[in-house]
Amino acid sequence: MELAARFRQALGVLWVVTAVAQEQPRPAGVPEAALVNTGSPMRVPFLCTTADMQWAGMSCSREDPCPVYLELTTVESIGSQLIVAGNIHAETVTLDSVLLSSADAGKTWREAHPRIRGAGLDHVQFVDFANGWVSGEALSPLPQDPFLLITTDGGKSWRQQPIFAETRVGAIQQFFFSSKDEGSLVIDRGQGSKTERYELYESAGGGTTWTVKETSSRAMRLKNVPPQPASWRVRADGPTQSFRIEHEQAERWDAAASFAVSLGTCAPAATETAAPPEPVEPAVPARAPARPSRGRPKK
Repeated sequence: MELAARFRQALGVLWVVTAVAQEQPRPAGVPEAALVNTGSPMRVPFLCTTADMQWAGMSCSREDPCPVYLELTTVESIGSQLIVAGNIHAETVTLDSVLLSSADAGKTWREAHPRIRGAGLDHVQFVDFANGWVSGEALSPLPQDPFLLITTDGGKSWRQQPIFAETRVGAIQQFFFSSKDEGSLVIDRGQGSKTERYELYESAGGGTTWTVKETSSRAMRLKNVPPQPASWRVRADGPTQSFRIEHEQAERWDAAASFAVSLGTCAPAATETAAPPEPVEPAVPARAPARPSRGRPKK
């Protein structure tokens, strides 16, 4: 453990998760190693760097570190595959989006898309075993730049598709696709909007392009959206301090997996201080010989 601590110190970062068997090195913000469901809440790996704290404006110290939490908002099932979406946040700022997937009904999990800094994910929909969408938006400092994550291969890969070409305040309040091509969504531009707050858009290209159809100062809801029976849900569980992924069976909700809410803390890394130099004995002048000598001076 001392070797690991020195290694983290040398990197100049602070790992904020405890060492667990499922945590392994990860490229570009996405752990490749699976999280293994052993029955206890799984902990999503989280790495807090000085750059993260500076970007978020977090005033953290080693004496008073900043807690970091996981929030899961939605779950969708496609056969034995589960897709869970949410975000990682501190007390006052959202740090990253999170998209988790399991191909074996919750036994093992991986992150299906790189985390998006400052963004959160809200809703998931699949129209078949191949085509699906996840809605999200940047959340710092205000909800803005809404986007969709789109998959055409059953969730094996996702690509981010912005709704607008330019930066705009607003969030996706609701979306629905009736086929792999036809979809609609409602944008909520927030209370401070100087124009109509709600906007209705439609897409004929699977969510890659959108056309505005209606604006209103009153709340809007999509029409002709069939009710979706909720056989899966995300539930916050106080006793275990986790989010439980639950499946309804025989009028009873059974847990398929759970994820710990607390991911650790952000704090500056310990800086190594140079060791003080060893004391040097003061030089003692050599004694002059009593009389000249042809050899070396006697000590």
